[in-house]
Amino acid sequence: MPLEIKRSVKQMFDESMKEIETLNAEQAKALHGQKGVTFIDLRDPREIWRDGGVPEAINVTRGMLEFWIDPGSPYHKAFFANGDKFVFFCAGGVRSALAAKTAQDMGLTPVAHIEGGFGAWKKAGAPVETVEPKLAGGSKK
Repeated sequence: MPLEIKRSVKQMFDESMKEIETLNAEQAKALHGQKGVTFIDLRDPREIWRDGGVPEAINVTRGMLEFWIDPGSPYHKAFFANGDKFVFFCAGGVRSALAAKTAQDMGLTPVAHIEGGFGAWKKAGAPVETVEPKLAGGSKK
């Protein structure tokens, strides 16, 4: 018997898009590098190593987001409590929409996500940097 889910990823994405701020790549480019704005890259490190990254973006893998935001978590990261606006992005914009909604629901504000993700960012001619793979312990490959 196939699994019957209550809400699909598409439904969750559509619901998120009604409640979060969405930036197009040009709007995101205008915010990049501004004081009080932190870009959060939700992609897996292998995606970043393969495709490049947004300069100065912080990589927060999607699986750790809630733990890093929550000040009561042993995994909390202080940068999430600095009062900045957080601009989330992933490869294509779905993970970042879901993440922005989750972060907003947790009380992290202001948050936004980039429509079309890193793909749209790159296509818009926004800055991209090469990110070298790292081995365990932080040494480069």
